[in-house]
Amino acid sequence: MAEISVDDLARGAGISRPAFYFYFPSKDAVVLTLVDRMVAEVSRALDESTERLIDPLIAWREGIESFYETFGAHRAVIRAAGELSATNAEARALREQVMEGWVARVCERIEAERERGAAPAGLPARDLAIALVQMNDRVFGAIFVEETPAVAEENVLDVLVQIWLSAIYGAPTPG
Repeated sequence: MAEISVDDLARGAGISRPAFYFYFPSKDAVVLTLVDRMVAEVSRALDESTERLIDPLIAWREGIESFYETFGAHRAVIRAAGELSATNAEARALREQVMEGWVARVCERIEAERERGAAPAGLPARDLAIALVQMNDRVFGAIFVEETPAVAEENVLDVLVQIWLSAIYGAPTPG
């Protein structure tokens, strides 16, 4: 973020510096807007997955994959958002709000699976949802910013789906 100037952003968008400030109060606002758009894209994909009555294995995989594909396609934005969260209260608040929304959504789906008898009762659904969402965030984050160690990118979906299914259903695949 520090290496990118408002002039760079304006030039990249094909607008003047004054026009940039007409649309955005700062370069931080650009990053927050981009993150907001990615979150909306993932939410639409999750809504579509939830609306279709599909096998739980496919539903969980599609959900995890939508995060991976959307955020993975915008790795520079993910890096910038990570840097921004360290110094910007608005960015931290947005991240917390988004994470809380995803936790609530996963918690609801876990509870629904338990109610229909597909998943056994167990740990509190919210705690399980928090752990699973945080795990995905960390695993994807390591891949997107090229940290080591990191799960091999070609295996990441299989690894995460296996962990989710084991945690929710107590077995590799739902019954």
